[in-house]
Amino acid sequence: MAEVATARRSRITPEREAELYEAVLDLLREVGYDALTMDAVAARTRSSKATLYRQWGGKAQLVVQAIRHNKPGKDLGEIDTGSLRGDFHALLGRADDARMEQDSALMRGLAMAMHANPDLHSEFRRQIIEPEVADFRRVLRRAVDRGEVRPDCPALDFVVHMMFGAFVTCAVLDDKPPTRAFLTSYIDAVVLPALGVPTR
Repeated sequence: MAEVATARRSRITPEREAELYEAVLDLLREVGYDALTMDAVAARTRSSKATLYRQWGGKAQLVVQAIRHNKPGKDLGEIDTGSLRGDFHALLGRADDARMEQDSALMRGLAMAMHANPDLHSEFRRQIIEPEVADFRRVLRRAVDRGEVRPDCPALDFVVHMMFGAFVTCAVLDDKPPTRAFLTSYIDAVVLPALGVPTR
């Protein structure tokens, strides 16, 4: 299936693909997922709707691919600074505050849309959530192997929940977007102590 999708997209240059994804994200921020249509994407990108369906299959696949393409830098699983604290701080170093504000607003809108769109939820889980969880587990496994974290530490199962929760709840609790300074402090004050990792 992945090979078929790759073959389909092979006709579009990487530059054109990036342009399409940027237009999709712009539309998503402007009108939200439910009001975003393939007709609007086709018009914004001067593409035919048939081409969009042929390349991506549908709106959910196109939107999730655009989000995945927009992720900054390399995957968390490829970051290896030699310490868990260093890995988490390196992860935060990949995006600035303006980018996080945009991403936070985008994720809040998508979270609402996923409740009413099972196809979007399924694609998002498959292409974004599951790879991210796998990356976090890889980083945590290295920390266990280095002896930084006890293998029976109960907080290991909740690291993703802690990180995601901090990112999405800033707007709700504090009425402001997350920042690198906030998330860095959160990691040092909450996540690492829960794992038994010293922050000094």
